[in-house]
Amino acid sequence: MEQTNETIVVKKEGYRAIGLKWEGTFAEAGAGGIRRIHEKLRARLREIPEPVTLAHFYGLSYHANPGNAGFVHYAVVETTDDTGYVPGGMVAVEVPTLSYAKCEHARGQSIDKSYRNIYEWIEQQGYSVSRGELTHCEIYSLSRDSYDPDPEFTIMIPVEK
Repeated sequence: MEQTNETIVVKKEGYRAIGLKWEGTFAEAGAGGIRRIHEKLRARLREIPEPVTLAHFYGLSYHANPGNAGFVHYAVVETTDDTGYVPGGMVAVEVPTLSYAKCEHARGQSIDKSYRNIYEWIEQQGYSVSRGELTHCEIYSLSRDSYDPDPEFTIMIPVEK
């Protein structure tokens, strides 16, 4: 059975988020680096002031410094707190208003294929991937097991026409 991922374009207003930063290579991410940071975020959720929701969190991935073979990943929760307070060991991230190609990656699907599908859809619809530093956003349920080998989550790729 061929895997399809229905994709739509959505606009998300800019927001402030607080959480944890991880930086490493794709190999380190595959070996569990990002999963560990997701678990650490879950353990420290009560420290984040004024979360918008505790139903999900964002995994924000950014280009690393030029010449670096990896990327920067933030596991964060959107917040309405405007005091500037950031708990010790955490970071605040400002995400601008962006349009995203959005699809759901379902349990039992290939993650690689979900990403190939969304990038093909972007091209077929006449969009291009945004040239900003944010490469993609994944939205995870806070109730999910970070080490589940067959996760479900939302994929959002910043796009422009």
